[in-house]
Amino acid sequence: MGSALLKGWIANGLGPVAIVETAPSPALRKFAKQNGVAVHKNVADADTRALKACVIALKPQILKTEAARLAGIAKSGALMLSIAAGTSTANLRKVWGPRARIVRAMPNTPGAIGRGISALFAGKNVRPSDRKLAQSLLAALGETVWVGHEDMIDIVTAVSGSGPAYVFLLVEALAAAAEAEGLPRVLAEKLARATISGSGALLDADPRKPGQLRRDVTSPHGTTEAALEILMAQNGLTQLLVRAVAAARARAVALRA
Repeated sequence: MGSALLKGWIANGLGPVAIVETAPSPALRKFAKQNGVAVHKNVADADTRALKACVIALKPQILKTEAARLAGIAKSGALMLSIAAGTSTANLRKVWGPRARIVRAMPNTPGAIGRGISALFAGKNVRPSDRKLAQSLLAALGETVWVGHEDMIDIVTAVSGSGPAYVFLLVEALAAAAEAEGLPRVLAEKLARATISGSGALLDADPRKPGQLRRDVTSPHGTTEAALEILMAQNGLTQLLVRAVAAARARAVALRA
């Protein structure tokens, strides 16, 4: 997500930008050099005196140990924009101080091509100008929405944050089913991939509800209806996703501990 944000900011002329990465990849170094972006291995090496915002793109387990290194930036008045799952603003304020202005966000991986969606929550002390800045930073990945309660971020994490993995699994499963019925693997994967990506594009372009689009494909007593009787059974796809999202949300909550 950090790399996707960086590319989006550069493409949209936002900056100047500085990166702190203890082990920058060759690709990151090359991109930074080509675009005049400074890369530092330690926060202490970067000039943080005039920062407007600090975007924290760390895994929650890493943030727990590294958050203290960012306390000086938080106390300087910079907006702290965290995209770490399961890390509450209350816990971050314990490290960064009660006056820290913190926005939590949950983007997703389609942001790498500008087709993502990010949900944001404004913590205490966040000003209207901070909200505007946070939204402009996340807009580099695609759409943005605000949630009114921080607990909703855990649900967002389980739905849109983790959701791309569910879709990719669906492609794998559909391809495997096609192969089981006798199609060659390469053709099965091509059909499954194009079907899911094309259906997503249609969903994006057509304002009608998903249920209506589904019904348009489903002829009475036809092949699609036969398949949907399996997928929409009492213990079918809907209930499976309900359990999956609940498990993901529970894990996001557990990460706070």
